[in-house]
Amino acid sequence: MAPIPGSGLAKGLAVTLRTMTRKTVTEQYPEAQPELPPRTRGVIGLFEENCTVCMLCARECPDWCIYIDSHKETVPPAAPGGRERSRNVLDRFAIDFSLCMYCGICIEVCPFDALFWSPEFEYAETDIRDLTHERDKLREWMWTVPAPPVLDPAAEEPKEIAAARKTAEKLAAAQAEPQEGES
Repeated sequence: MAPIPGSGLAKGLAVTLRTMTRKTVTEQYPEAQPELPPRTRGVIGLFEENCTVCMLCARECPDWCIYIDSHKETVPPAAPGGRERSRNVLDRFAIDFSLCMYCGICIEVCPFDALFWSPEFEYAETDIRDLTHERDKLREWMWTVPAPPVLDPAAEEPKEIAAARKTAEKLAAAQAEPQEGES
């Protein structure tokens, strides 16, 4: 059976008319900020106090876009007669966002929770060399990191917390028994 001449045109016009009658969903970006999903990947924020300069983030980065410089500093002994210790001090922490592919490996491998995803996405530059952001800028973005989602109240208690709670209850019961016997 041969198609009716002009049926394709009629279907196309019907789609156009349906679309014209719907409300638009365009957001006027500079005037109205978009509502971002909770786990949006914008830029990487640095919580400098947690960084121990272990270099895991720089070593695991597939793009080699993280630059870290540090020096060793001697710390006096905590107790008299103790020995001096040395620790790494962060001198430079920079991320080149012109190379970064936003994979998040650096955030996942950080054992000290020094790196976080920030939802900030307005960091465009006119010169590509300005996309290398130093630790002061990464620190500013740290304060835009949203709080973690609340735990599900119906979820099962974590095993570690349950074990700690049971141990604390046993200890409290053991301390309460001698006191009752003394009375």
